[in-house]
Amino acid sequence: MSDFRRDRVGTALAGTNPTVLRRLRAGFAVVGDFQHLPGYCVLITDTPGADQLTDLPLREQRLFLDDMALLGRAVAAVCGRRDPQFRRINLEIQGNTDAFLHAHVTPRYDWEPVDVVGWPAALYHWAGRVDPEQHMLGPQHDELRAELIAEIDQEVSQIAG
Repeated sequence: MSDFRRDRVGTALAGTNPTVLRRLRAGFAVVGDFQHLPGYCVLITDTPGADQLTDLPLREQRLFLDDMALLGRAVAAVCGRRDPQFRRINLEIQGNTDAFLHAHVTPRYDWEPVDVVGWPAALYHWAGRVDPEQHMLGPQHDELRAELIAEIDQEVSQIAG
């Protein structure tokens, strides 16, 4: 699973990124490598070299933001069904570490520790609160992935009308 991380956009375009859930209009919906917050997903650009939203033409900027909202609705629906303590979705375009346009779609839960509930999801990693053995994406997430794909497909079909 490590090779695709060197070029997430290129491997998504080539069909070799194992985290891709579905191609959308301006990018790819991908499930997060670590599921420390179950249902965590990312929307990655389909434009190689795009580092930030403003690198895209205006029309593609709007499509990317629309896709981000679509993915947010899908993640919220799945997480709400799976966990009664699901609270909300956070949508973030940070661009602080990875040099390609991407948006974090993070489910938040009432069971999160009170000292981190207000943090962006990335701070879980920086504070050492992500256990690679426990949270690494793997076969134990196959059912979650299938539910996310089905919900994204339903969202896409509603847009297509």
